[in-house]
Amino acid sequence: MKAVVFIADGSEEIEMITPVDYLRRAGVEVALCSVGSSDRTVTCSHGVRVTADFTLEEYTKSFPNEKPDAVVVPGGMPGATNIASCKRAISFLQEQNDAGRLVCAICAAPAVVLGKTEILKGKKWTCYPEMEKEAPDFAETHCASVPFVHDKNLITGRGPGAAEEFSMEIVKTLAGSEVAQKIRRGSVQRETK
Repeated sequence: MKAVVFIADGSEEIEMITPVDYLRRAGVEVALCSVGSSDRTVTCSHGVRVTADFTLEEYTKSFPNEKPDAVVVPGGMPGATNIASCKRAISFLQEQNDAGRLVCAICAAPAVVLGKTEILKGKKWTCYPEMEKEAPDFAETHCASVPFVHDKNLITGRGPGAAEEFSMEIVKTLAGSEVAQKIRRGSVQRETK
């Protein structure tokens, strides 16, 4: 299993590192890709500097015919806006969706980034409170006050406090319930309903 996690200047740290960490614990090969810059080093929303494995351009050139099993888009501002303004990132996400592969976004990203695509069409989704206004074409399927929503090949999360549950849903989908339970116990996660 392979996953790509996008990151850009202004991305939310927790929403980026939590899926990377849990997916790697699950044995998923994760490529962290900086978006919208030729630099792999990104300054996140709270000043933490992260060096990605690739820029998105490097990744697509290195693996031109490879489609990952999942792509994950963290929120944070202006990180979500920076990702949304990258045409290659938007087309990558749309191609992923068109291939029926997993698309995951959290916080501002479902509305700000996925709202620029057709990925939300006909699917239930959630995002950071009030950010749904950024995707008015998909308002009828927005779900408020839930930590995450999984509908078909789309997993969306509400915000930094939901990063653990959002990430574990991705793990469960890619690696199975048994692996997810092992990680949950091993990392002493809180019990969920």
